[in-house]
Amino acid sequence: MRMTLFGGLAAGATLIGAMAEAEDTISAVHAFPETLIYTQSFLSFVDKVNEAGKGVVQIEVRGGPEAIGMFQQPDAVRDGIVDMVYTPGSFYGGALPEKDAMVTANITAVEARANGGTDLMNQIHQEKMGLYYLGWFDSGVSYNLWTRDAPEFDDAGNLKVDGLKLRGNAVYNAFFSNYLKAQVIDLPTGDVYSALQRGVVDATGWTQIGLIDLKWNEFLNYRIEPAFFSTDLGVIVNLEKWNSLSDESRKILQDVAIAHERESVEALAGKRDADFAALEEAGMKVVSLEGEAKANYLAASREKTLERMKTLMAEHPSGDGNYDKLIDLYYDPSRN
Repeated sequence: MRMTLFGGLAAGATLIGAMAEAEDTISAVHAFPETLIYTQSFLSFVDKVNEAGKGVVQIEVRGGPEAIGMFQQPDAVRDGIVDMVYTPGSFYGGALPEKDAMVTANITAVEARANGGTDLMNQIHQEKMGLYYLGWFDSGVSYNLWTRDAPEFDDAGNLKVDGLKLRGNAVYNAFFSNYLKAQVIDLPTGDVYSALQRGVVDATGWTQIGLIDLKWNEFLNYRIEPAFFSTDLGVIVNLEKWNSLSDESRKILQDVAIAHERESVEALAGKRDADFAALEEAGMKVVSLEGEAKANYLAASREKTLERMKTLMAEHPSGDGNYDKLIDLYYDPSRN
């Protein structure tokens, strides 16, 4: 009887140990500070996965750019140093220029998921970088140009950037440099507050939301319309890690990601409206380009960025064969 009891206890312990080992664990980092609305969106996604995945799959967040530099994170997930990263596609655009299809998109992640755009983007991520593209989060938000001083315009109503100390980054430098002819100062997000404070820069591109979270509104007083581009924030997973997960883990992650794509569109639309109202109540002034100047500004933001995309794609061994298809999937011309 004692042997049977001990045998049963041993078998039970083995079973419990096997069940514990069966839970998949995914390490993750995010590109931006925890206080930023976009990071909060990602952490909400993590909470949803961890709730739905109890006993099956859990995401362990290791931090943000203080853990791994924001521009080093895409290489870190590709190389397996971390399993998952939430980051703008533009931060690895040199390796995967196709992400500019999202930057120049006028549709949301929900539509890209439905029409096959996300599937194609995932395929390209797997082939070029060994990454699984889990989802395009926080879509439907555009960018504006924000300035400290009142913007100036030429006789034709075009924006003048002479003398403007404009902060740039990989998202919009093709537009700022090739069309606006601006001399940009590249700075990571975490350095912009001090750069504004010290007068190193006096203007920046940024999304329609998050300026208050970053406290840049302490220095920036004007929002220039029209808005341009779309956010290209997404979650990428090391492909080897993805393939090692159980079928149930992968299903939970993908199902929650698809739901979050939709939920984040709705949530951030409300946040944009609230931020605009709060900024304008605090004295933010809105200045708009008009007529032909407005049309040229919008067209150039798209055309110059797509020129960059096509050029970089053509330089890759796989070529630019997906260029036209990506444009068709991520841009609806009837909306202009």
